[in-house]
Amino acid sequence: MLRTIVAGLIGLVFGTGIAISGMGNPAKVLNFFDIAGTWDPSLALVMAGALVVSAIGYRFVLRRPEPVLEARFHLPTGRKLDLPLLAGSAAFGIGWGISGFCPGGAVPALGLGEPSAWIFVGAMLAGIAAARTIRLALEARITQPA
Repeated sequence: MLRTIVAGLIGLVFGTGIAISGMGNPAKVLNFFDIAGTWDPSLALVMAGALVVSAIGYRFVLRRPEPVLEARFHLPTGRKLDLPLLAGSAAFGIGWGISGFCPGGAVPALGLGEPSAWIFVGAMLAGIAAARTIRLALEARITQPA
């Protein structure tokens, strides 16, 4: 129960930060990408601030022998640049550039009543389901005996 409460509080802090920074507003995000037009560099400051806070936070947290509410740290171990990573990164960037939403900004925008966020999140969930279905089908095909 404590883990659920802490996760909810962390989500609330994250969502509040997204709302305050404007990351839930697709127009603000799209203006960041419009270098030749209505460029808004404030998003770069938000990203830089997030990187600084994360870097400092990781330094403190990873000095602990284990997390407070978990048995071990769950950190990525893969360092290989492969097709799924590159394709996923490209899909993320294209989707963010077209819609003005990333998953981290779209979910809190649902609570702000942003109608386009509902469309984005629905499309994102459909894309996740389709990608999973394709991946499982390809894995099944590879593991079938000849």
